[in-house]
Amino acid sequence: MFGAEPAEVFAFSSANQKDPRFKEIDEMTSALLRFADGRLAVFTSSFGAGDVASYRVVGTKGDVRLEQAYEYVYPIDLYTTIEGKTRKRTFPKRDQFAPELIYFSDCILKNKAPEPSGTEGIADVRIIEALYRSAERGRPVKISPVRLTKRPSMKQTEFRPAVEKPALVHAESGTL
Repeated sequence: MFGAEPAEVFAFSSANQKDPRFKEIDEMTSALLRFADGRLAVFTSSFGAGDVASYRVVGTKGDVRLEQAYEYVYPIDLYTTIEGKTRKRTFPKRDQFAPELIYFSDCILKNKAPEPSGTEGIADVRIIEALYRSAERGRPVKISPVRLTKRPSMKQTEFRPAVEKPALVHAESGTL
């Protein structure tokens, strides 16, 4: 979102002892990420909460909100509010996994380094590990920066037709 890695993270995790699904994993984690330039990001990820797939970015003049942001079987609604005026834009559902697989396969066949690279993945894993340490210790954890020479760009965007929502097989939806 910011084109940068956080410099420090603070996380809290919660385990629901009454629900057998969460005997070995946390039900929910919330985190605060601080970036070097003073920007902050906050998120909550939960396996036990209702099915919500949205995010919001708040700035000095307004905000941007995406509903169904991570879904591939529903259209995505983008709400932009600037100085009190809200506009809605809807993007059709699409398959985000097919382009990733096609791109990665092409990199293998043509012996090209994929972008995002393994370095980008290492940076992500370091942030996740710092979040775990912070939740365990109950205090913020600083993260030394990873030098990324190249970052993914919008030029890489490819579209494929949407897929239908698969039926659940011997599983329950996480929503209440």
